[in-house]
Amino acid sequence: QVQLVESGGGLAQSGGSLRLSCAASGRIFSINAMGWYRQAPGNQRELVATVTSGGSTNYADSVKGRFTISGDNAKNTVYLQMSSLKPEDTAVYYCSATVKVYSLYSARDYWGQGTQVTVSS
Repeated sequence: QVQLVESGGGLAQSGGSLRLSCAASGRIFSINAMGWYRQAPGNQRELVATVTSGGSTNYADSVKGRFTISGDNAKNTVYLQMSSLKPEDTAVYYCSATVKVYSLYSARDYWGQGTQVTVSS
C-alpha cells in the first residue's frame, strides 16, 4: 500500500558529505512522521533522526551537529544531509514513515529497502 524509495547513498571520505532522500508513495491519507535509521554489520538498527509533519526533529546524540533532517510534506519526502562523516557512520540507512492509509485507520510504520553508506578513513 505504501512504498518508500531511498536514494543518495554511496561512498564518501571521512569528513565528507552525502545527502539521502526518501520518497513515500501509494495509498497515503497522512504522514505523521518520517525518519532515518541505520544498521551496521553486527549491530542493531538504531535511530538516526526523525521529523514530524509539524517540523519537530529528533537526532541521535552521535549525529547531532553533523546531520540535518528535513521534510517536504507536499512531496511526502524526507532528506538527510550528512556532513563531517566518520567511518563509524558506515551502515545501511533505512527510511521510515508513520503513515495513516485511511482516515479511520491507525497509523503504522513502513520501511524502505535501505541504502548503503560507506565512509572511508
